[in-house]
Amino acid sequence: MGSLLGEELLRLPVRHKGVRLGLPVDLILDAAGEWVLGVDVLCGGDVHRFLPLRAAAVLSGEIAVDSALTLLADPEGAFYRKRGATLRSLRGASVERGAEHGTLRDLVVGPDGEVEGLVVEIGGERVRRPRAGSALRAA
Repeated sequence: MGSLLGEELLRLPVRHKGVRLGLPVDLILDAAGEWVLGVDVLCGGDVHRFLPLRAAAVLSGEIAVDSALTLLADPEGAFYRKRGATLRSLRGASVERGAEHGTLRDLVVGPDGEVEGLVVEIGGERVRRPRAGSALRAA
């Protein structure tokens, strides 16, 4: 798969051999916001589990895992949630790129999990901008 918007990733069910294990509810990024480390997945029984993105395959229509054991429970999952940033927490942040100012609405995620770009709202219009050279400020 090529690059996807964060919102597109969040619409893909997590499956093992076609069996739905859960639905993504948020993306977890490294503290610098340069890489998607994994996905916060809501599983049965309203249990949240952490899925390392590198342990999954993003396919057309699903995020596939080789084993349900790839979905980490706490305390392993909590480790990533506490040290990273979530897409949910970054949405609405101010984005500055030179003289241009806007509001973060989404991320462009490469096939390897790198945040390749930002979707920024500027003057009511959503535009894609490269991540490099952009400064994020908390909302």
